This record gives sequence, C-alpha cells and structure tokens, in this order.
Amino acid sequence: MHVGRIVFAQLMDQLPPYDFQKCVARYSGDYKFRGFTCLDQFLCLAFAQLTFRESLRDIESCLRSVESKLYHMGFRGKVSRSTLADANEAHDWRIYADLAQVLIHIARPMYANESLGFDLDNTVYALDSTTIDLCLSVFPWARFRARKAAIKMHTLLDLRGPIPTFIEVSEGKLHDVNILDTIVPEPASFYVMDRAYVDFQRLHVFHRGGAFFVTRTKRGILFRRRYSHPIDASTGVRSDHTVVLASAASRKHYPDPLRRIHYHDAEQDRSLRFLTNNFDLPALTVCLLYKSRWQVELFFKWIKQHLRIKAFYGYSENAVKTQIWIAVSVYVLVAIVKKRLALEASLHEILQVLSVTLFEQVPILQAFDHFESQEKSLLISNQLNLWDL
Repeated sequence: MHVGRIVFAQLMDQLPPYDFQKCVARYSGDYKFRGFTCLDQFLCLAFAQLTFRESLRDIESCLRSVESKLYHMGFRGKVSRSTLADANEAHDWRIYADLAQVLIHIARPMYANESLGFDLDNTVYALDSTTIDLCLSVFPWARFRARKAAIKMHTLLDLRGPIPTFIEVSEGKLHDVNILDTIVPEPASFYVMDRAYVDFQRLHVFHRGGAFFVTRTKRGILFRRRYSHPIDASTGVRSDHTVVLASAASRKHYPDPLRRIHYHDAEQDRSLRFLTNNFDLPALTVCLLYKSRWQVELFFKWIKQHLRIKAFYGYSENAVKTQIWIAVSVYVLVAIVKKRLALEASLHEILQVLSVTLFEQVPILQAFDHFESQEKSLLISNQLNLWDL
C-alpha cells in the first residue's frame, strides 16, 4: 500500500489481479464489453456496498460527485447508471462467485488458529440458510408462493473466523436438507446444523465420509438405548446415551449407533436434545458446539444489515446473484484486511471507518488511527451480539 493513494484504492489492492483476470477470462466476461470491464463493475458495486448506496442512481450520483478521483480509485470505464445496469445483466455472475472462492481460499488460513471458545482442534462448520424476500411482479423468475417471490442463501461457515466456505443461492422453495447433497464431507471435521437437516440417509453419507455432525433431534423419532455414559449433572447435561434408530425404515438408512445427549439450559430454562455420531468428545463440548452454530445466524444478520443484499440494483437472476457474490467478496476482503493490518477492530467497526474514509488520501492504517476513542465506544456498544439472536 502506497502513501498518497486514497483509501479505496489501497483496499482494492488486496484483490489478487491475476486470479481476478482468470475468473473473468473463464466466462469471457469482458468480451464485447471493453468500455466497462468486469473490474469496473466490481469496483462500482464494492463501492456501493462499502458506502451503503441504495440504487444505481445513488451509485452514479455519488461517483460523479468525485469524478476527478475515479481514475485513482481504479476505474477505467465511464460510470453511468445505464452502463452499470447493462453490466449487471451481461457479466456472468459466476465470475464473482469464483472470485469469492479465491478470496475465501486466501482468508481461511489467516483465521485457522482462531479460538472456538472451547478446546477442539478440528475444523468446525455451521450450516444454515436465510430466505431473502422479493417482489413477485419484479422478480417473476424467483416464484416462491402464489403471491410471493424469494431466494435462499445456503451457507457453510467455518467458525474460525467466521469465513463462509460454501454458498449456494437457490430458489426459495428448495428445502434446506437438499443442500446436503452438494456438500462433500471433509474427514474429521464437524458439521453443526439444526434439525431441518435431519435426514438419516444423507447424514449417513457424512458418517461414511469420516465427518462428524451435531444436530438436534426431531420430535417423533424413536430410539433404542444401547448404553448410558457417566455424566456431570452440574454442567447441565442430563443424559448421554448410545442409541440406535428404532424404526426399521430409518435404521435401513442409518444402521450405525448414534449418540443422544439431553442438556438443560439453565439460563433459558429449556431442555435440548442433541444427536451426533461422535463418541469421543465430552458431552458438554457437543452442546457447546451446537451453541456455536448461532454464528452462522450472526453472519446472515451482519451481511443483511451492513451489506446490500436486501435491496437489489437489478431485477434479473444474473443481477441478483452478482450483487450477492460481490457482497460476499467484500465481506471476505474486509476480513483479509483485518488480518493483514493486524486490526483489533471488529468487521463492523472496520466497515464503519471505511465508509467515511474511502476518499481520504492517507495510509489506510492512519485512517484507523484517526478513529477517535469516543467513536470506538459508540461502535462497540452497537456491535451485534451473538446472544441477541
């Protein structure tokens, strides 16, 4: 990063240019579109994410107000509302999906040693989805119900970060459990998911692949107890059993033993029953693993509130997916900057600082040095709390 360059340009320097061009070339992204390249489009939408722009007109007006700085921000094409709208339709969304995977591949090793809050060396993933509501008359391709349109964003989150490792944008009516068919189990890793993903045939695929899962039991599933393990009732664990499925039909899909743990959450005064195929971890650790699943809910809440994936800049499927993948790319890019610059601020705080310093001609670290303590205190007080969900 060079002294004298504006903050936005220094931030975009973190993009790997060679890998970006490979993504563009893979889908002929700049073919017949030389006047406004994929990089110009990415810079426009990344700027919109970082400064919370609400529409294409808003993006155009804001960038034209600083027209003298556009070249120094990295723009080479002319920025206009119509050109950006055409790019959102023409440039393949898979370019930015592939770019996000490149950035994820860079970010994950940076967070590999992050603590989970309990003693566990294995990789832990949380799987969940969020539904993004759309207007049926404007987004007819995303029909969800008779009078409603929606899409789903399925995410597999590495809880050491947290960094998304797998994202699938599907039609809203796709049931969550079907996404398990697209995930390749990673041996010795833990997959934490809610009971919407309880499908014993699919879970057995994870078991045979050497992966572990932690989920909650559904009502109505019958088990036969094989063995009772010793427990420490002071931890909230009420029982720890080795079980098998009682139903012959279910046992056909999952013939191996399972572990069922009954836990009482004293804070919320409720009982929870967990199901896992791991028999080595202490029962309380299994319970804490499931509790950590809420980080994926926090990710959805964070990305919806602080990046633009609820109000879209285009109406086609390509435009919507482009915006989602660029939002994910910006999220991961900020996570990379946080580690490379050894910033203590949270991702939310970093976004707040960037939103008001993008045009400043100072070293990016200095922009954070100017972040006054009173503002820090205010941002920390507004920081999303995991337990508010």
